[in-house]
Amino acid sequence: MQKVLGIAGWSGSGKTTLIEALLPRLAARGLRVSVIKHSHHDIEPDAAGKDSWRHRQAGAAEVMLLSPKRVAVFAELAQELTLAEQLARLQPVDLVLLEGQKWQPVPKLEVHRPQLGKPLLCREDAQVLAVASDAALEIALPQLALNDHDAIADFIARWLEECK
Repeated sequence: MQKVLGIAGWSGSGKTTLIEALLPRLAARGLRVSVIKHSHHDIEPDAAGKDSWRHRQAGAAEVMLLSPKRVAVFAELAQELTLAEQLARLQPVDLVLLEGQKWQPVPKLEVHRPQLGKPLLCREDAQVLAVASDAALEIALPQLALNDHDAIADFIARWLEECK
């Protein structure tokens, strides 16, 4: 199984912004990284009326849209994919970041903003390795400044090395 790190936190904590800042920094370290973004809402990434949408509407189980530089697969699911099924759909990489899916039993970096008024996940989840926050916290885990993207990328790179 590919190496997976959850980027977990409550809605509005800054997970997407952090991942966006981390991706070029991890790539600069020679790491190939993929992201799985979970949504609690139904998604419609395909444009109504386009050929691929029409194929799905006509009953195709999956439609692959392919160009010289990109591929997208639109699939109708009977039930949500397991983490193993999600990972099986990706090409091999050095690291897969999970945005959301905080319930998954994988190592995690928690993103926490006290001003949201939400509890720390690390208090209930032993899989949390460290917490990136915009405030000092009273926890025993390593704390990373949420806006110090280089330090967070260094932490992730060290963790990957330790996992080998």
